Amino acid sequence: MTNVLPAAPPTPPRTGLVVGKFWPPHRGHQLLLDTAAAQVAELVVLVYAHPDDPRHAAPERARWLRELYRGDDVADGPHVGPTPLRIVGLPAAAMPPDAADDHTHREFVRQYLADLGQRIDVVFSSEAYGPGFAEYLGAEHVAVDNQRQQVPTSGTHLRAALAAEAESFGESAQHIHPFVAAQYGVVPATTVPRLVLLGAESSGKTTLSLALAEALGTAWVPEYGRTLHEQKNGALVYEDLLYIGRRQLELEDEATAQARGWLVCDTNAATTALYSYYYFHRCDPALQRLAEVCRQRYAHTFVCLPTTPFEDDGWRGPEALRQFQHGAILMQLELLGIPYILLDGSVAERVSKVRAALG
Repeated sequence: MTNVLPAAPPTPPRTGLVVGKFWPPHRGHQLLLDTAAAQVAELVVLVYAHPDDPRHAAPERARWLRELYRGDDVADGPHVGPTPLRIVGLPAAAMPPDAADDHTHREFVRQYLADLGQRIDVVFSSEAYGPGFAEYLGAEHVAVDNQRQQVPTSGTHLRAALAAEAESFGESAQHIHPFVAAQYGVVPATTVPRLVLLGAESSGKTTLSLALAEALGTAWVPEYGRTLHEQKNGALVYEDLLYIGRRQLELEDEATAQARGWLVCDTNAATTALYSYYYFHRCDPALQRLAEVCRQRYAHTFVCLPTTPFEDDGWRGPEALRQFQHGAILMQLELLGIPYILLDGSVAERVSKVRAALG
């Protein structure tokens, strides 16, 4: 008779904790959160403050993190696996100042979690305080890149760079997600210059993007808003517009690896902001900031005239809307101070005009 050993009891799900200022949120923080989320069933993230960023307080920075780690049902959404992140921005008035001793900070967090009825099993940190903090909470500790070898930066360094004005931010921006960088009015440097094509519905924008990419021997980035609109069968909600603007930036960054000389971009965050106003009569301030930095993000902006034959593909508005959309795009570009070149004629003529402008 074969002896069958009893199955080991299932390991109970664990809850993790990350505490930090996230001022500003940077790639090192993302490494910390990604690592933590991969090891727990739930992750609590407390965005600390006192003193706080006078421009973007802790609740706003927490909101940025929620956007970066937003769950989504679409296949290519930016997930951190199935782990939900509970991200809380703590107002400065509710917490002890930085100068307070370790015990005061530890007790504040312990009491805050107790008031929430939240048990913590493991603390993740990239700082020396981590082990003692975790022990005080009766939790395990996991250190993540304490020596800053994977992401060689820190909040202190980035705050100093930001204080030196956007023009002086330089290469430091590579350590910040472009969505977050835009909230501070800066654009991460890139080795591949970008050109962007704008235009009303059925103005030949996508056809021209393909033709330009072929003519220039480079990569192009499709309009993600169109992709998501189709995936959700047209049922976009207000929050999707900010997601579209942020996801478009990520796709552009991914495409630079395949680009040669230029990266061709089909639409930008400014147009996404226009659609937010069109569909929902409002626009998220974070999306507005993405729109405001479009001048720095793209070396050239081209606008396709709505003179091509209208094609009703089942997703577009009526043909008469094209003229209004075209005028709205031009008005927005001029209000934002973004120079642009109008494109008309055949695809070949438009390609020729773009190539002449690129030099």
